[in-house]
Amino acid sequence: MSLKTVAFIGAVAAASSFAAADVNVGVASALPWIGYMNVSNLPSAGGAFQFGSGWGTADLVAVFTGEVLKLSPNTIGDTNEYWYQGAGTNPGGPGAPGNKIMDANMYVQDDALAGSTVNFSALVLDNSFTSAHSSVAFIKDFAPDYSSFTTTTIALTPGVFSISLATVGGGHHIQYGFETVGVNVWVTDTAPFGFAEITAAPVVPEPTSMGLLGLVAAPAMLRRRRA
Repeated sequence: MSLKTVAFIGAVAAASSFAAADVNVGVASALPWIGYMNVSNLPSAGGAFQFGSGWGTADLVAVFTGEVLKLSPNTIGDTNEYWYQGAGTNPGGPGAPGNKIMDANMYVQDDALAGSTVNFSALVLDNSFTSAHSSVAFIKDFAPDYSSFTTTTIALTPGVFSISLATVGGGHHIQYGFETVGVNVWVTDTAPFGFAEITAAPVVPEPTSMGLLGLVAAPAMLRRRRA
């Protein structure tokens, strides 16, 4: 076997290894989205963590219309003073300020991604959130017992985003999605607080296959020239 043949086989193997190690994920309504909410007191009330639990994605609020995902401030339809300021003398309702910081997570968990480099991309159509809320895209790699995690995030700036995380195998849990943090708002009062809209990123043809075709063609061309 010639040195050129060995080099060619090595190049093809390296390209195949790279392809197997990278997984591209994105945004689609058909994916198995999960909702999780973490609730804390307002910073002015000490900011203490209250609880975390699984929520329906529509309750976050995170809703698909067709293939467009809209992230909005959380709305709690309970007038209790736990959720809204002024309850009692001025019961919670339109105009009542929220009384909690809501950390809303909308994500897909796919543990089959563990051990690969996960590339998460999407197209942010709009982000009009005010300073009362922040929203980011993320990839998280949790330890098998969920005791710790590594993450990468990016703010939802209009346009295409792309983030990557080299994840660990061995029973790790891999999540990708969106995290929106801010005060809860009465449902009729959300408009001034803004929202974000996201959809799938445009598909760009991958040059990798053409590059491999070039590698395959090169030895054949050399043989023809020597004939």
